[in-house]
Amino acid sequence: MSDIILHELKTYDFQYKLQIQIRHINYAGHAGHDAIIAIIWEARTHLFKTLGVSELDLGDEKTGIIMKDLAVNFHGKLFLFDEIMVESHIGDIKKYGFRIYYRILKNDKKIAVAETGFLTYDYLIKKVVPVPSTFLSALEHMKRIKSV
Repeated sequence: MSDIILHELKTYDFQYKLQIQIRHINYAGHAGHDAIIAIIWEARTHLFKTLGVSELDLGDEKTGIIMKDLAVNFHGKLFLFDEIMVESHIGDIKKYGFRIYYRILKNDKKIAVAETGFLTYDYLIKKVVPVPSTFLSALEHMKRIKSV
């Protein structure tokens, strides 16, 4: 089986700080793979809040997201009470979806790099739909604010 190799981006648009909690720790005494997935989910939720959207409403009151893929490369371990930074970037926007890129750092050292792919989905009609313009506008607004 071949490895999945993820590459870091040069820049990330959003940063979210958190501390590793007991719920993240596995039987081996460090944060487990499931915790890393939960951590990037938490960071994504905060990113969406900053944009004024959610996983069930990308700003048009009808379009949500469905995760279609997830990949993580581990580069280090996290332990109880470690302070970490999760950096995120939304990119590779296509007609029916987008990707979110993540980098987890501890003391500026890379711990993990991850990507999630999403389809935009209308839960009422149960169909994949185009990325709403409200979501694209929210992204552009955030980029303008960060560049000032």
